[in-house]
Amino acid sequence: MEFFQVKSVSETLSLIHHYVFPLRDPISMPLLEALNMVLAEDIVAGEDVPAFTRSTVDGYAVRAKETFGASDSLPIFLDLIGRIEMGQESRETCHEGEAYYVPTGGMLPEGCDSVVMIEHAEEIGDLLNVYRQVAPGENVIRAGDDVKKGSLLFEKGVRLRPQELGLLAALGIATVKVYPSPIVGILSTGDEIVPFDQPKLNPGEIRDMNGVTITAMAKNGGARVIYEGIVKDRYEEMKARVRELFPQVDFLILSGGSSVGSRDYTVKVLSELGEPGILVHGVSVKPGKPTIFGMAEGKPILGLPGHPASAMVIFELFGFPILKRLSGERVVERETRIPAKAMKNLASAVGRSDYLRVKLVQKDGELWADPVFGKSGLLFTMVESDGIMEIPAEKEGIYTGEKVWVKRYSS
Repeated sequence: MEFFQVKSVSETLSLIHHYVFPLRDPISMPLLEALNMVLAEDIVAGEDVPAFTRSTVDGYAVRAKETFGASDSLPIFLDLIGRIEMGQESRETCHEGEAYYVPTGGMLPEGCDSVVMIEHAEEIGDLLNVYRQVAPGENVIRAGDDVKKGSLLFEKGVRLRPQELGLLAALGIATVKVYPSPIVGILSTGDEIVPFDQPKLNPGEIRDMNGVTITAMAKNGGARVIYEGIVKDRYEEMKARVRELFPQVDFLILSGGSSVGSRDYTVKVLSELGEPGILVHGVSVKPGKPTIFGMAEGKPILGLPGHPASAMVIFELFGFPILKRLSGERVVERETRIPAKAMKNLASAVGRSDYLRVKLVQKDGELWADPVFGKSGLLFTMVESDGIMEIPAEKEGIYTGEKVWVKRYSS
């Protein structure tokens, strides 16, 4: 029991924030390959986006004030001077009483400040009948409306989603400096664990579900994964396998073997990897109390419970924040909690955070959290649920209809 250093969820997250940082130097990467990577530099806009004032509809570029009062029964007449083609630079100047045809995305002539939609006007030779008035700036995107030259576009630590990549492309940025994807090493432990693809089980054997689920979660968190299979509950074997894997990775994960038992060597092996060693052995949380977190040689170590659902919940709580820190992301965790109402009365123990798997249900125009009950060894509770609902450590439970927070699964 000397290794049991039980912490709360918030204390464990604080330790992760304090100890875990990117381990690899930034690299330059082509924009098309940078999806889900994290920026290692600030991006300042070198030009306006858009670079010119353009129309958002097919229609006629006009001076808005000259359309005031226009209606179906009393149209305004303007001289139709010309047509602006898509991709063509407009070198014209719009004078009083004039209009120009512009397609969607077309450049507005100097002097025009709005666009009348094509269905609200009629061409009669060189005259344009306008049947609907427009306000200044209507149906127009002005130069720099999206991005102003010299503005801070993205800060270091932003994860690049498709929309960020698109905006970088609009600025002509072909390469970006990003943090490399962290490398995660995963070992499953236990005498009863056998490869997941073993066709026939002998009595007492369990296929390695955690090796598959945690590998998949780590990949969805942006990591490259080295899955090293299964190691038995034998000290020398576990020590040798861990020491072989550890130098190859940025983040070591062991599933199983984190409880206190006569054949549990996980804590001993991990504590011998380096300083500061084991920082957390036990979290006041259900499910997942026998969780290990530590650091050695600047690398995080996470020991997950053996029960599959518990392992997945703990990875949601701590594994993803560790990956985000290693990836250089500015925040520990992107906000994924949403408010809902509890569908049932639920008891809890003061001093322990409870995380229940829940299904989100729309009822009477409101979002409700319906618990999916099942023991921590049952994976169907994760399959059937949309996220996990927290009952905070300071509460004895929650009542039906009480507001709760649901953390959607990160992937």
